[in-house]
Amino acid sequence: MAQFNAHFRNINGDDTYPLTDVIYRSKVDGSLLEVEHDRAALASKSPDEWKKLFAERRMSFEPADMSGIWSKREMVLPDMPLEDIVTMREGWSPLFDAAPLAKEMGIKSLKVKLCGNSHTGSFKDLGMTVLVSQVNHIIKKGIHPIDAVACASTGDTSAALSAYCAKAGIPSIVFLPAGKTSVAQLIQPISNGSIVLALDTDFDGCMKIVQQVTADNRIYLANSMNSLRVEGQKTISPEICQEMGWKVPDTVIIPGGNLGNVSALAKGFEDCKAMGLIDRIPRIIVAQAENANPFFQAYERGFDKLVPMQAKKTLASAIQIGNPVSYPKAVRAIQKTNGMVVSVTEEELANAAHRGDRIGLYCCPHTGVALGALEKLVAAGKIDKEENVVVISTAHGLKFTEFKVGYHEKKLENICSKFANPVFKAPADLGAVMDILKKEMAERRR
Repeated sequence: MAQFNAHFRNINGDDTYPLTDVIYRSKVDGSLLEVEHDRAALASKSPDEWKKLFAERRMSFEPADMSGIWSKREMVLPDMPLEDIVTMREGWSPLFDAAPLAKEMGIKSLKVKLCGNSHTGSFKDLGMTVLVSQVNHIIKKGIHPIDAVACASTGDTSAALSAYCAKAGIPSIVFLPAGKTSVAQLIQPISNGSIVLALDTDFDGCMKIVQQVTADNRIYLANSMNSLRVEGQKTISPEICQEMGWKVPDTVIIPGGNLGNVSALAKGFEDCKAMGLIDRIPRIIVAQAENANPFFQAYERGFDKLVPMQAKKTLASAIQIGNPVSYPKAVRAIQKTNGMVVSVTEEELANAAHRGDRIGLYCCPHTGVALGALEKLVAAGKIDKEENVVVISTAHGLKFTEFKVGYHEKKLENICSKFANPVFKAPADLGAVMDILKKEMAERRR
């Protein structure tokens, strides 16, 4: 049996580094790194053998196997000792069949990958289990001294970091832009015991600070420029294929902010193809909020360069990012998959999210961005009616209660809530109650 191994590699060069190094960029030219696997070794096991192994682990009660990430550990961190893994059974999230919405839009199939059905309520858990497990391994084996792990966050990253570090007994530090996260997001790292700093800046300002704080390597950087995160997030791709009977969707739409997730998605599909698990890679579409869309603007210019912007306030707060760190990787992902980038207004994302809720979803605003992009592309004829589409839902709607309440009470600024569902106040009188019921039930049968 071939020996599976992996290391960091410069995305623009040949310099490599051990995964146990505390390093985030190339020492040669400062480029981003990625985790490079020996794909020839992975391909030495037949596709049928991999499928059988993954199916067996799906039924296992071993702690690592119950994680959607670590059940595919050979693709993630093949050298990680099982005893050093820090897991909360992340992954294995549902692939929601949104058939009624597909029918409304006139497309063959629509499924929504509910990555927010995770311990802290977002897809960030998928990458954080990998990063914190590696830090745990480095500390336990005495490879490098690490005092704490830190991140800049618009909410979800801080929740994941704080929870996994708390479980591992590793101190965590969180930098948040003051007043730009939901209450549910803010309270998570506080409850988990992180050192929480609310800075009078935006996410990009927090990102500058955290890079300075982690410069001496005693504090480990947990943002998505750390390519260990990508290794967990990329398992969304094989998980989708496995849930579809190892079939490949035609198009995958994902909301984009700092852009680590789109590069992870592409890498996951590329790994699957190299292992013979799938025969093609789907088109990947990134959806951005119009108020924070530097990637879309670059796409419109043919990806000439990234022009950072001052991101404006958006309901999709987790992607309110004007200078995305993973831009080079995301460009490569879009170009390799013949993908697209779409920009969605605040009203479009709000209505798309709540349209999704009408079929049983409970969409975060970022999922609304992706669903809004889907609506626009179908209307423009850029998604064929025979396509099988998967939308990535990145967080749970319960983390955005203020967004939901504001929408249904029609209090969101400059937004016409097309799918608002009011609460009817009535006296405790059967006649009054029946009058309301008859009227509303008749309306909803139309």
